[in-house]
Amino acid sequence: MDGVLAIFFAIFLAELGDKTQLATMAFAAKYGWKTAFLGAILGLAAVNLIGALLGDELGHLLPMEMIHRGAGVLFIVFGVLMLMGKL
Repeated sequence: MDGVLAIFFAIFLAELGDKTQLATMAFAAKYGWKTAFLGAILGLAAVNLIGALLGDELGHLLPMEMIHRGAGVLFIVFGVLMLMGKL
């Protein structure tokens, strides 16, 4: 249960005020909060399921240090692309 709470708070804080939340607000204004909430839950659940399944497989194939470094590199690449206006 401790892991679930840690993951919940990490994801909650990371996603607070991001573009997904802003998009959900815009959809709620157009379709109502229930429809926007359900759509957001389903979309985020699908994306996170893919991440969890890939992470589980990578955890069996690669050393954790390599996974952490790869994640760090991806964060840097995405950050640079965002700064350049490419994302």
